[in-house]
Amino acid sequence: MPASGFDASYYAASAHSQPRFPPLQGAIQADVCIIGAGYTGLSAALHLAEKGHQVVVLEAAKVAQGASGRNGGQVCVGLNLSQSELEQQLGSEHARQLWNLSLEAVQLVKDLIARQHIDCDLKQGILHTAFKPSHVGRMQRETEHLQQAYGYDGVRFVPGDELHSMLGTDRYHGAQLFGEAVHLHPLNYALGLCAAAVQRGVRIFEDSRVLEYSNGYSPGSQTADGIRVQTPQGSVRAGALVLACNGYLGKLEPRIAGKIMPINNFIVATEPLDAGLAHSLIRDDVAVADSKFVVNYFRLTGDRRLLFGGGENYSSRFPADIPGFVRRHLLQVYPQLANTRIDYAWGGTLAITRNRMPFFRRLDNNLYVAQGYSGHGIALATLGGKLISDAISGSPQGFDTFARIPTAGFPGGTLLRWPALVAGMLYYQLRDRLS
Repeated sequence: MPASGFDASYYAASAHSQPRFPPLQGAIQADVCIIGAGYTGLSAALHLAEKGHQVVVLEAAKVAQGASGRNGGQVCVGLNLSQSELEQQLGSEHARQLWNLSLEAVQLVKDLIARQHIDCDLKQGILHTAFKPSHVGRMQRETEHLQQAYGYDGVRFVPGDELHSMLGTDRYHGAQLFGEAVHLHPLNYALGLCAAAVQRGVRIFEDSRVLEYSNGYSPGSQTADGIRVQTPQGSVRAGALVLACNGYLGKLEPRIAGKIMPINNFIVATEPLDAGLAHSLIRDDVAVADSKFVVNYFRLTGDRRLLFGGGENYSSRFPADIPGFVRRHLLQVYPQLANTRIDYAWGGTLAITRNRMPFFRRLDNNLYVAQGYSGHGIALATLGGKLISDAISGSPQGFDTFARIPTAGFPGGTLLRWPALVAGMLYYQLRDRLS
């Protein structure tokens, strides 16, 4: 784990608690085995346990130590593709179903926080800002489309002059304000899900990397012998398996590894800011994400730090100087913070798909996967876990709505996807720089 990873984050430093669970030792049984203790795995575990299933979660490191404990904390409405794009690609009915599920995802996060009494600095509102003047018209048209075709009044278009009174920067030219979207402390949210799952009888094992699994199910058979999952010191026999690994899948399941690309993203948190300065940066305490292909995103934390994410890389290593790597993006937006101290800087790995849409599939009838959230992980992974629970319990409609999205693999599979991605990203970064 790099020194600039999970332990170096503002979230780890401000977590309410960090429970520890033992590694798996010996052979155990469960109805469902889940690999990965991030949002997808914890949500699936909680919802399955509430339905009466016996659940085991295997985590290679610590609970929420991956992207679920390191991200920007934004719980966004919608998907990475606009509804207009989804209608063109998938048809109006499928697009509308996905829109409704995206609204359900945000509401599910809010409901879980309220029902489980999770203290995670929940705040209202996200601004999606236009990085270029050419992006403004598209945002305005999409806002009108959501209002008129979908009857959605939770979004409004913000013209440039009003936006400049809301943010202490002239970097952006207009925005969409999603009033029903929220932002939060992502690690404390994940730990709240963990506590709720454990309270309902879920067994969690940390430092239990899955080495391999074998599936007794065979197509056409009326019975299944179950799945055996092997860790260094133990094994689990279960009727169903959930792969909730996302960017940390590695080579565990080659059939789906080529559908995602792990990439690294980086965040800094400043020193606590004076109340007046914080108000001048983000007047209404909303979160912000811009329309660059490599997105800048930022918000104020509960103790008035500016948390700013910017920049990516596509290697197995983090930059040697993460504060310097991110600071240049921060100062392009807020040059007035040139002398502001950065107290925390960290990176993490997420998974993207070629079309930036989540990848849901059922393999071998009793093996479920949800991954590739492409930056929308808090809402969609929480929902993904619930939809997996529904599917295992006999109600697959929501899961199947996502599973019907066509998802091409990266060219060259896992072997050649890196150079292809880097070439593509460099092209889009160049487009970001051009007006």
